[in-house]
Amino acid sequence: MTIENVSENRSHGGTQGVYKHASAETGTDMTFSVFVPPQAQDRACPVLWYLSGLTCTHANVTEKGEYRAACAQAGIIFVAPDTSPRGAGVADDDAYDMGQGAGFYVDATQEPWTPHFRMRSYVERELPALIAEHFPVDMDRQGITGHSMGGHGALTIGLRNPATFRSISAFAPIVSPLNCPWGEKALSGYLGDDRAAWREYDACALIEDGARADALLVDQGTGDQFLEEQLKPQLLADACKDANIPLTLNLRSGYDHSYYFISSFMADHVAWHARRLKA
Repeated sequence: MTIENVSENRSHGGTQGVYKHASAETGTDMTFSVFVPPQAQDRACPVLWYLSGLTCTHANVTEKGEYRAACAQAGIIFVAPDTSPRGAGVADDDAYDMGQGAGFYVDATQEPWTPHFRMRSYVERELPALIAEHFPVDMDRQGITGHSMGGHGALTIGLRNPATFRSISAFAPIVSPLNCPWGEKALSGYLGDDRAAWREYDACALIEDGARADALLVDQGTGDQFLEEQLKPQLLADACKDANIPLTLNLRSGYDHSYYFISSFMADHVAWHARRLKA
C-alpha cells in the first residue's frame, strides 16, 4: 500500500507528518497525521491512536492537541485519522452530526451510507496495516484515545479488541449512543432501526454484554455544554462498577468541550498510556 507525503515538519526532535492514501474500505482518499518521536530512529515504538469528534478532521488534534512534547518524552508514535470519508460522490447531510465529518466509527449497513462509511473497518484493520508497513511501530503495544464522538470510537474499538489495545482512554466521550440524541440519530441512520444492532457501538452496552478492559481513563469537563444531554459519563461509571472494571473518571471543574480542555490534560493521558505500553 502506498502513501502520499502531504507535509512533514520537525518537532520535539521527531517528525510530524500528514499523509494521504487511497482507502479500499471507504473507496475514497483518506488523510491522516502521524507524529514519530526521536526514539524511533533506534527502535520500534508503541503507538497511540487518537480519534477525533464531530466536525473534525485529523488537523484539529494535530494543530491544537499539544501531544508532541509528551509523546517525544515517552517515545510514543501518535496517529490521528480523519473522522469520515469525504469527497464528491460521498453521501452527506446538511446537519453537522451526520455524514461527512460524523462517521461515528461504524460500518454502515443502510443506504446511502453503505458504500463509503466504513470507519470501523478502516480504523480497526486498514489503517493499522498501513501504519505498520510505513512507520517504525511496535504493533504489540497499542493504545487508543479520542474526544467526544472519537471518545465513543476509542471506547468501543478498544473494548471490542482487547487483544490489540493495552490501554483505552477518552476525553468527554459519548459513552452510550443508545441513550443520547447524537447517537440515536447517527446509529439509526447508519445501521437502521434495530437497536440490538447498535449495541456493539455503545461502550456501556458492550460492557453489559461482557466486554472487559484492565482499566479505563476518562476526563470530562464540568462546564461542557453537552454533558447532561449527550455525554452522560455516569452511565459508563455505573456500567464499569457493575462489571468491576477500574475506571478513573476525572471531572475537571469548569472545563468545556473544546481543545482548550483536551490540550490541558493530553499530557496526562499520554503518560497514562505510556505506563501501560511499556515493553
